[in-house]
Amino acid sequence: MTIPRSPQRAPRVDGQPRTGSQSVERAINVLYAFEGESRSLSISEVAGRVGLPVSTAHRIAQALVRGRLLARDGHNSYLIGDGIAALAHAASRRVDIDAMAPHLHILSSEIRITASLGVVEDGEAVTVYSARPPSMFCDHQLPSRRSAIEHSAMGQAIVAFGQRRERQLSPLPDIPESRRRGYSVATADGVTAIAVPVFGADGQVRASIGVQARSVRLNQNLISAIHPMMRNTAEFLRDVADIDSSVEAVLRATI
Repeated sequence: MTIPRSPQRAPRVDGQPRTGSQSVERAINVLYAFEGESRSLSISEVAGRVGLPVSTAHRIAQALVRGRLLARDGHNSYLIGDGIAALAHAASRRVDIDAMAPHLHILSSEIRITASLGVVEDGEAVTVYSARPPSMFCDHQLPSRRSAIEHSAMGQAIVAFGQRRERQLSPLPDIPESRRRGYSVATADGVTAIAVPVFGADGQVRASIGVQARSVRLNQNLISAIHPMMRNTAEFLRDVADIDSSVEAVLRATI
């Protein structure tokens, strides 16, 4: 499942000008135009991705530069600024992302598929971190930053292996099957994703590890081969990180 581009701007209602909150949403959309990018973008590319006039996108980008959330790269190109990195680093110390990341990278190198860490926040599955493999990477291996739980293997794993009350209230259809086999599965648009739960020291599910790839590659044979390695990594994460609800600080810090 490829990372979706930023949502289109909301249209004006009855010809009325946008509110302050809508202006903030525009700025957020401009920032998300850079999601998954390792290069700078021209202002025309940014405008095209978020559905704004170039002049409007340029005005927003200039404001974000002043706030260090974007940085200039040449005359008319931009990239993510050091302000975002500083905020994310400060928040990540609370959940020790630095301790978790090496284990995810080891896993991705072993299975040659991106390994991601996910949590559930405000009723949605949220991708916190993704470790790309050194080879055989493609965009289909990157999960959406946010998605409905029923469409996310990582979200389903957290619910399926979570508290009994949450399972009973959940509309997910295959919770018993997920618990029996030890992982959750989601398939859409020719891409298959699987995920295993990550438990905390108290035995409660705190997060999940997910991998995804084209269904023709991530077939049942490959799933059977990589599932034990994913579970082993989940055990390491239990030992090295105290994953708790404060992970939402990381998410807010990157907006």
